[in-house]
Order: sequence, then structure tokens, then C-alpha cells
Amino acid sequence: MLPHQLSSGDVIADRRADYARMLEEGGEPEAAAELMEQALELVPAWAAGWYRLATYCEKAGRGEAAIEAYRRTLALDPDDIFGATLKLALLGGAAMPDQPPSRYVERLFDDYADRFESALVEKLDYSVPQKLAALIASTGRRYERAVDLGCGTGLLGPEIRGRVGRLEGFDLSQNMLAKAAEKHVYDSLAQADLSLAPELSGLFADAASHRADLVTAADVLMYLGNLESVFAIVGELAASGADIAFSVEDAGEGDGFHLAPSLRYAHSESYVRTLLARHRLETLRTVKSVIRKDGGKPVSGILFLAQKPA
Repeated sequence: MLPHQLSSGDVIADRRADYARMLEEGGEPEAAAELMEQALELVPAWAAGWYRLATYCEKAGRGEAAIEAYRRTLALDPDDIFGATLKLALLGGAAMPDQPPSRYVERLFDDYADRFESALVEKLDYSVPQKLAALIASTGRRYERAVDLGCGTGLLGPEIRGRVGRLEGFDLSQNMLAKAAEKHVYDSLAQADLSLAPELSGLFADAASHRADLVTAADVLMYLGNLESVFAIVGELAASGADIAFSVEDAGEGDGFHLAPSLRYAHSESYVRTLLARHRLETLRTVKSVIRKDGGKPVSGILFLAQKPA
């Protein structure tokens, strides 16, 4: 049994879990947690079940029980495809991780791919691709080769396609890449992990270093936390004189980053500027803007335009 399986493999346990879900959806998380505990007595090695129990306990206000259930989830699923480490950090049961587990991010977007665009664009007023494209257009440049990091379903591609000769897209999720391919905008698409060192990331497996005169990352860095690996990759990708355009969620004052209740990371402008300078990238322009809604509330972001000096 794989740890992420929705079914426990036990008919009775599954039935109790289904009833628990209905109770939670009906506004009874405490009753849902009790029934889920009964299901897990039958299948104690069911990681997905422990994760569901943890969420019910959390909603019921049983913080310590939720922490224990998230820890059981993690013990049964060391790859942490559910993101239990992030939940533990928010509940005070663990230190904030510098980055989320790659398997969690990959699974999240593999599962989300089919409804990603409708949810983001139609319901959350997502506007980063258009705003980032406008920032790029303000340079007045045309680009020979652009590399779109974390391209997702390819929302940025159509916005910048007219300004670039060749457009490459990379993402951690194969399902998101498949959706991007349907747009017929990218010249090449491949899987890559931005949390790894450049030589391990997958971005240079079949292509040269310093090949891009435009590097983009639209609404990607909030899934990474510590951005050292990202800017190491950007430095290896970017040719002399290349432009780099990207967005972050705004952490406000301070010089670091933090994990938000949304399980995304917010970064301060000071932190990003410092990191750009450390990797010998010059900040040209920043724009603060609302980039989407979350729970009906506006999410503030910062758009950056930087350059690798010639």
C-alpha cells in the first residue's frame, strides 16, 4: 500500500473514513475525528488516514492531537507528500523548514493541474502573468531565448511569446507540463526541481549554461522558501546582460521569509534584494501589487525585474 492511497485497503475502515469526511463537511470536525480514530484502529499504517485525522483535529481545536497525528503521518510517509512538516511548523510542533518537500509540491500540482487555471484565473483574480509581462515589455527588448521556471500550465507563455525567439518551460509537475504543452506556445518543456543545486535540478541535462537572455518565474518562489538554490540556478542560466523577471508574495517589513497559513512562503523585499546582490544580479525595478485573492482577501506581492550585468 502506498502511503498516499486514499483507500486504506480495508472496507470497514474506508466506510468509517467516508462517514468522517461527511461529518467534517457538515461542520462536525470533532465527530469526524472520533470516527477517523476508529478507522485508524483497524489500519494503523495508513498515512493518508492519519493526515485526515490531523486536519479534523485541527479544525476541532485539538492542537496537540493534530500535532501527534501529523507526526504519525510523517513517520509513515518520510517523503512527506502531504506536507505534514509544513503543518507541524504552523502549529508549533516543528521548526519552519527552509523549503517544502519536493514530493509534496509535485503531488500538489499533479493533483491540481486539471482545475488549476479555472481556480486561479476565474475565482482568485490571478494577475501575475499579465503584470510580469508588462514589466518585461517595459524594457523594450526582444529576447533570443527565454526560460520560464515553474511554468505550470503555461499561463505566462502566451503573454511573452511575441517577445522571444525560443521559449523553454520547466516545472516539477508532469501533469502541469502536459497542460502547458496543450497551448503549443513553448518550444520545449521538461521537468526540473528548483530546490536542488543547478547541476541536479534538471535544467542543464540537455542544454548549455548561460543560454538565456530572459529568465522568468511567475508565482513560483512562494513554494520554495529559501531562495538560494533558485538564484544559483538563475545565475547559471542567465547570459551576460540577461533580464530576470519574477514574483514573490510580500512578507512586509523585515529581511527574511516566513511560512503563511496557506502553506506558501512570503518573502520580504529586503531578503530578495540581498540575495540578488549576493548572486551578482542587479535589481532594476520592483512593483508592489495585489497578485491574487485567498479566502476572499487580497494577497500582496512584489514583482522584480533584475539583470545580470554584461
